[in-house]
Amino acid sequence: MKTILTALSAALISFAAGTAAFASVQPIPGSITYDNSDVMLEKAPAGSTFFHTFSNGDGRDVREVYKVNADKSVSLVNRTISNAS
Repeated sequence: MKTILTALSAALISFAAGTAAFASVQPIPGSITYDNSDVMLEKAPAGSTFFHTFSNGDGRDVREVYKVNADKSVSLVNRTISNAS
C-alpha cells in the first residue's frame, strides 16, 4: 500500500511540474495570443491541442502548440523555431 501511495505521489508531482513548465512559454509577435490573451474557441473540445505555424521576421518558421482550456480559452504550451533561414 505504501508503495502505491509513493508512486501516486510521484506521478502527481511530475504532472504538476509538467504543467508549470507549459506556463513558461510566452507569446511572441505572430502568436495567436500575442496582443489578445482573451482568445476563445467555440467548438473545440476542452483538453484538445492545435498547431499554429507562422514565419517570424528573420525568415524562420515558428510552430506553436496551443491547448484548449475548460473555459474554451487557449494556452500556449510549446514553441519550436526552425534553424533554416
